[in-house]
Amino acid sequence: MRGLFITFEGLDGTGKTTQIHELETKLSELGLPYKKTREPGGTPIAEKIRDIILDPKNTEMCFQAEALLYAASRAQHVSEVIKPALEKGEIVICDRFFDSTLAYQGYARELSLEDLHYINNFAMQEVKPELTFLLDIPAAHTSERINSRELDRLDLEEMDFKNRVRAGFLKIADFEKNRVKVINASLGIQEIHDIIWEKTKSILKEKGMI
Repeated sequence: MRGLFITFEGLDGTGKTTQIHELETKLSELGLPYKKTREPGGTPIAEKIRDIILDPKNTEMCFQAEALLYAASRAQHVSEVIKPALEKGEIVICDRFFDSTLAYQGYARELSLEDLHYINNFAMQEVKPELTFLLDIPAAHTSERINSRELDRLDLEEMDFKNRVRAGFLKIADFEKNRVKVINASLGIQEIHDIIWEKTKSILKEKGMI
């Protein structure tokens, strides 16, 4: 049996970490095999790439290098973690995947979407999420949520950049309505979890996993 690949997308500060934990708890209660991971990162090699990408000192990084580093991290992540887990029939929950590349490097950085698709299709090795939850709130509302942590290179981008990222995510969701489910991230934690679980449960039943 092939597993289920679920991704969570959205700006930092929209509550992805909280909702991934809530879903993780539910799957654990049901005794379902799952693996939680993140991008960039998820493996020792990919985590080292993550450090390079997000280091605030790397202000000279060009957009093309940034996109290629994300793709390199993704290739290692897919090969070492995501693909093997899915082949074992596990549920993979990933904090960010290719949609983030399209939103950040494509719509916000204005790199060629065609080029991004090409290099990332190579990196993803035909592995794509079946279900994506996009937690959405205005970019201005995320600032207060992330100010309590150490800010990385992308956190320090201007608000206009973050607005373009959000708009990019919403365009992706509009193009892929069957896969991407937009959720109002200003709702309560339990209310958001209930929405996520109902959709997840439906797909798990369709696949015969519960």
